[in-house]
Amino acid sequence: MADPSIHVLYPDPGGEGYLCIFHMARLAARLLNGELIVVKPGNPTLTDKLNGIVLPRKRSNQACLLICPSPADLGRILLVRDWRKTYGRIVAWVYDSFWTQWIPPWVRVSRVFDHVFVTEREDLNNWRQTLRAPVDWLPWGSDVLNFGSSNPVRQLDLVRFGRQPREWDDDLANARACESLGLTFHGRPPSFSDATENERGLMGMLSNTKFALAFSNRANPTMQTHPEREYITGRWTDALASGATVAGVPPRSETVQSLLWPEALLDLGTIDQADGLKVIASAVREWTPERAQLNYIRSLETLDWRWRFKTLAEALYTHSSDLDAELARLQNVIRSAHPTARLVE
Repeated sequence: MADPSIHVLYPDPGGEGYLCIFHMARLAARLLNGELIVVKPGNPTLTDKLNGIVLPRKRSNQACLLICPSPADLGRILLVRDWRKTYGRIVAWVYDSFWTQWIPPWVRVSRVFDHVFVTEREDLNNWRQTLRAPVDWLPWGSDVLNFGSSNPVRQLDLVRFGRQPREWDDDLANARACESLGLTFHGRPPSFSDATENERGLMGMLSNTKFALAFSNRANPTMQTHPEREYITGRWTDALASGATVAGVPPRSETVQSLLWPEALLDLGTIDQADGLKVIASAVREWTPERAQLNYIRSLETLDWRWRFKTLAEALYTHSSDLDAELARLQNVIRSAHPTARLVE
């Protein structure tokens, strides 16, 4: 069997919050007819960095997609044995791209990367001024085609998952407060160690709720979040793909304005639980199945990972019949989900 023409490298930081990216990396490798390689932890040596700056690459037919949970992971390419001889083209996709101070200094002066994509639109100018490679925007997504839903019958009004402000962190208190208003609530969903099974289980639960709870890091700052920049994560995209509306204090960013639609978010205007639940209770009374259908269709059109893979395949100078087939299936689902739905070219 011939070696795959694409290696998808993923430096796995571990932790439940990154399972959605791990699943995406696995899906990318399959649909790009490539091989997923999980890069082990480690730091490149000074010699590795210097060689990365000054030594040329062999122009082979094999390409590499490096999926970086953070800018610091750009350096992981140096940990791959014979990477300079193996890869004729290297494309990087950087999550948490707002941490620009974590871009390795050697990357700023090297020509290792042929194209770099960042998840936050506001970061483009900074990255373009910093790197020699072309830099473009490629935002978060979700596996809408496999795990999304327009389920019209939703037994839950509100689901909580992921990090929340202190006022919303106690699931028992949330459940009691919801019950007092006639709302059905579900706290932290069960998690699975396998990335794909975790996505399947999480999005299955989100497909049974009208609203999912998520707050911008501006409203819920922690040591792990950026002190100034606001952004969405997979919590927003997975919830929307499942047909749920995201309730909370939404991030204010160019990415949110460009990527999401007005009905995607329910702005509570506060982190106070009592006041927020009043807004949610009012929205639940007005909720109709058409809202889930709208969120699902818009997610198919704009959030599905396959649109991102199409862009990456073009940057990698590769073609995949498997991806073509999935894009055709995606278009058919959009068409059947709503006869007047806009088809993305």
